Amino acid sequence: MKSIITLLFFSSLLLQHPVIAQNKDRIVQEIQDYQDEMDREFADPEQSILKPEDLSQFKGLNWYPINLDYRVTARLERTPNATPFLMPTTTERRPEYVQYGILYFTLNDQELQLPVYRNAQGYDDPQYVDYLFCPFTDWASGDGAYGGGRYIDLRIPEGDRLILDFNKSYNPYCAYNERYSCPIPPKENDLPVRIEAGIKAFKEY
Repeated sequence: MKSIITLLFFSSLLLQHPVIAQNKDRIVQEIQDYQDEMDREFADPEQSILKPEDLSQFKGLNWYPINLDYRVTARLERTPNATPFLMPTTTERRPEYVQYGILYFTLNDQELQLPVYRNAQGYDDPQYVDYLFCPFTDWASGDGAYGGGRYIDLRIPEGDRLILDFNKSYNPYCAYNERYSCPIPPKENDLPVRIEAGIKAFKEY
């Protein structure tokens, strides 16, 4: 009986604040649109990175169910004095990156941190002038998710807060095609939690 009363209470609150439900629906739709667009790009022969034999059988990428618990507000602590370094990749290529800052956030009641990076040489394309590279591994890596880690695209915020949405995490290209050279997430970017959100490991059909 108590649980029913509690449910009715929170339902009434939701009805009193329809904006909350509308915002949630909008965010879920935004994530779904992002995932659908990635599916379309992979299915397009003119821009797909898939090998021909995989493209011919492609029916869509594997995604975890959208879960807004994995969409968090993170505090960005900038690290302006960080030293550039050569980031290992899946090939002999060693691009130069520099840590831009560290994200501090709470996920499943656990305090976590995740470094983010920028290309030390900058970006030629103006649309990437505020781009932050966020690679990570977690306990799902190799057990549901791609073992080599996943990436999230971020933008430098004006202040010190940004949205970190693991529902938008994606695999490096080398997860689909070995001819690509992909950065390997540094050990500092290994999260001691299971991130069951975003893209799953690629499976051949």
